[in-house]
Formats: sequence, C-alpha cells, structure tokens
Amino acid sequence: MAGGWKGSDRRARLPSGWAKIRARILARDPVCVLCDVRPSTHCDHIVAKADDHSDAGLQGVCGPCHDQKSAREGAAAAKEAGRPSRLRPPEQHPGLR
Repeated sequence: MAGGWKGSDRRARLPSGWAKIRARILARDPVCVLCDVRPSTHCDHIVAKADDHSDAGLQGVCGPCHDQKSAREGAAAAKEAGRPSRLRPPEQHPGLR
C-alpha cells in the first residue's frame, strides 16, 4: 500500500500499548462507524497519519470501509503533493485529428 504505512515505519509510529488501545476501540465500536452495517475489524485513525492515538482520534471500522477511506486519503495526498493521476489523459478521437 502506498503512503508509507508499509513495514517497520508503520509499527514505529504506533505506541507500545497499541494492542490494548485497538482492543478497547473495537469493543467501544463493535459495528463499523462509517457504514453502520458490518462488524468493526480495523482500528482507524480518524485523521490520516496524525498519530493521534487517543480514543477520540480513533474509530472502529470494517475492512471494506477502511480500504475505501485509505484509498481516498492516499489519492488526496498524492493530488496535494502534485503527483499525476494514474489515469491516462483523455485522447482525442482519431477521426477528429
């Protein structure tokens, strides 16, 4: 996954008591706070990469909602950094050249 959450960087950013924090948040939010349908399986930082590990800065979400939220945040960060989109620019129709 893009964005610097791979490998040891991700673990280095989490506090030493992360397992307990995660368990507490998932117990507090047993159902995904984003879709209110599926069970929470991920402890999500409300503000991406803010390193706010307080209960108020975390939420329980399901896998699909976490993936969608992370993709939106990654795309927004890439756009803000001026990186080009992965989509090809539209091509003019060959008959109109």
